[in-house]
Amino acid sequence: MRGRSRAMAAAAGIIAVTLTAAACGGGGSSSSGNSGNTANEITVRGCTPQNPLVGGNTAEVCGGNMLDLITRKLVHYNVDTAAPELDLATAIDTKDNQHFDVKIQSGQKFSDGTPITAKSFVDAWNYTAYGPNGQQGSYFFEPIEGYAATQCTDDECKAKPKAETLSGLKVKSDTEFTITTSEKVSNLPVRLGYAAFSPQPEAFFSNPDSYKTKPISSGPYQASSINDTDYVFTKNPNYQGKWAGKTDKIDFRIYNDPSAAYTDVVANNLDVTDIIPPDQLVGDQWKSDLDGRNGTKPQGVIQAFGFSPIDSQLKNVNLRHAISMAVDRATIVKQIYNNTRTPADSFVSPVVQGYKAGACGQYCEYNPTEAKALYAKSPGYKGTLTFAYNQDGGHGPMATAVCNSIKNTLGIDCQPKSEPDFKTLRDQLNKRELKGIFRSGWQMDYPSIENFLAPIYAKGAASNDTAYDNPKFDAKLAQAAAAPTEEEANTLYQEAEQYLVQDMPAVPEWYDEAAYGWSNRVENVKTNAFGVIDYASITVKSS
Repeated sequence: MRGRSRAMAAAAGIIAVTLTAAACGGGGSSSSGNSGNTANEITVRGCTPQNPLVGGNTAEVCGGNMLDLITRKLVHYNVDTAAPELDLATAIDTKDNQHFDVKIQSGQKFSDGTPITAKSFVDAWNYTAYGPNGQQGSYFFEPIEGYAATQCTDDECKAKPKAETLSGLKVKSDTEFTITTSEKVSNLPVRLGYAAFSPQPEAFFSNPDSYKTKPISSGPYQASSINDTDYVFTKNPNYQGKWAGKTDKIDFRIYNDPSAAYTDVVANNLDVTDIIPPDQLVGDQWKSDLDGRNGTKPQGVIQAFGFSPIDSQLKNVNLRHAISMAVDRATIVKQIYNNTRTPADSFVSPVVQGYKAGACGQYCEYNPTEAKALYAKSPGYKGTLTFAYNQDGGHGPMATAVCNSIKNTLGIDCQPKSEPDFKTLRDQLNKRELKGIFRSGWQMDYPSIENFLAPIYAKGAASNDTAYDNPKFDAKLAQAAAAPTEEEANTLYQEAEQYLVQDMPAVPEWYDEAAYGWSNRVENVKTNAFGVIDYASITVKSS
């Protein structure tokens, strides 16, 4: 879900990853009425999370944007550079990239007043990893020793796993625990700022369902109220970290149509929108509408579309390559997005170390002649090829343009298929109910080339919506993770990426640039290095 640069420093035989201690810093339908009054409160565009706000079960941006406000992790990513900085952790030490000793701050509390301890992390990680709990973030614990024993042996999980906890996690005291991985993992500390690695209080385990309306917070804000139209967060009085929020309340208003949110921001009836509708990008209309209250920033996001694993017609690799080469990325970026996107030439975003320009080669280049030749070698596609997308993300014009490009080049009857919101699309993908192709955007979770590969395409990964399964790819990922230096790891990850180019389980489209706008009553609006609005840093103008 997010993007930034890496801060990994190899030190021969000592510590493979260096984290710095941070300096203090701050970070439905359209709603009617003014965005606020003189109160220190803001309203922002939101979308419906797929699941309750649980760190280990949130793998999409709608919930992730909110979760950042109510979770505190071992590591915090610098807002401007994404460099990992110690947060709840006071030290994460290793001499061999396989045995890690983690020390955390004492005296820290959850919003319910209970202490945040080493056990809070270990219990939360064990809960997330355990197969029968069905948590979306389970895969992120795969490197830890004992993970395989906690997994179900079949899709229905009829047989109880051999173990309920990860053997590689040990609590040493209230402020210290250890992590042992099954193989060397050179960038493990960098990953620990992702929400799946956040702690949970004891109350969570006795009643996880309570998080549907009242999640307990470890972050700068806490949930005040949650319903179908609003997710409201107020300051967490027990938060003692360095990234306290500036406003007293943040109200995420749920919009099914980003154009409605945009209109409300223009009219100063909503304070912030993180999506600018494509039709407003044309001719830079949005910059006129939001003169002096708009911003852009490169971000660690790649847009793609995946091939359905249940559509037997799409299994032919010549067909998949033909479809990719039939997409005129440059023209779509120009006509739909006014060149605020960059055509993708890799499965990896350019913002991370390890990105290799042109890695996708000819298969990510628009070439109608070669596309037709490859299509002629394939069995073809009979009937209508649907392109599923979520309506609340403003992706309709894009889906139409992609389908037209495929149709005009290959003669396939490609038709956009709108789903009402991101939650609906995600639910259908998780249940393997969609045929055809589907929108598959990815926002980085942590600063690593690995994050653009393993969580999306490794066998069994939570976000592997294409059900891609190539043992050679997985083996190369494991080899890369065990590499002693960042440079060696990146080279191996680049080799792993070539299996994706060869098999084309999904089609890279373009890299996003964050474009956002705000009302005339707020200031200090910016995105972090992942392209997410830094909601905690927004301030209300003094009257």
